[in-house]
Amino acid sequence: MSDSGAAEGRYTTVAGEHRTELEIKRSRFITVLRRTETEDAARALVAQLRREFHDARHHCSAFVLGPGREVQRSNDDGEPSGTAGLPMLEALTKRETFDGAADLSDITAVTVRYFGGILLGAGGLVRAYSESVSSALSTAPLLRRARMQLYAVPASHAGAGRLENDLRNAGYTVRGTEYGAGGAVITVALPDTAGSGALFQDRLAALSAGDVTAEPLATEWIDL
Repeated sequence: MSDSGAAEGRYTTVAGEHRTELEIKRSRFITVLRRTETEDAARALVAQLRREFHDARHHCSAFVLGPGREVQRSNDDGEPSGTAGLPMLEALTKRETFDGAADLSDITAVTVRYFGGILLGAGGLVRAYSESVSSALSTAPLLRRARMQLYAVPASHAGAGRLENDLRNAGYTVRGTEYGAGGAVITVALPDTAGSGALFQDRLAALSAGDVTAEPLATEWIDL
């Protein structure tokens, strides 16, 4: 198991929002997962679910933010200390995704509990909240994010379609093509690794018979 995704220029997040529900000893555990990139967005989800499930006893939460998972928070929201938020957080941080990596981030989990009249005890609560998040993650759509170098490739209106097709066939990630009065610009994303830009320029020269040179734009995290 590895958690070095950000160091390697990639990590995993949830695609949009996902909801599941478990019943454990008559208590209902409704778990909502949402992609969030800031603490404000994470707290906004908690506030939204407090309004939506206003009659529930607990709205426990955990979130992990940043490419390097720099921000990690949890909240028991009235459950005994350490029995809800922390197990939820551990379910997020220890979850293995693609290639066995534990690299989930930019994700918030909120578990709403409706008490069913049967006390679960500290151990039972830990298992219930952990299982609720793990169960939600098992069916949630996930996607990879990668740190990429963006390049602008100039082209004529007439030749842009062919060049874009050639770049895709060569295995490059084309982010889109914009057409303007003076011609077209194709945006290509390359892995943020040493030498990738130089290799791309060489390949581009071969594809265009030496007529085209790409211009570096920026380095960004993008969805794959």
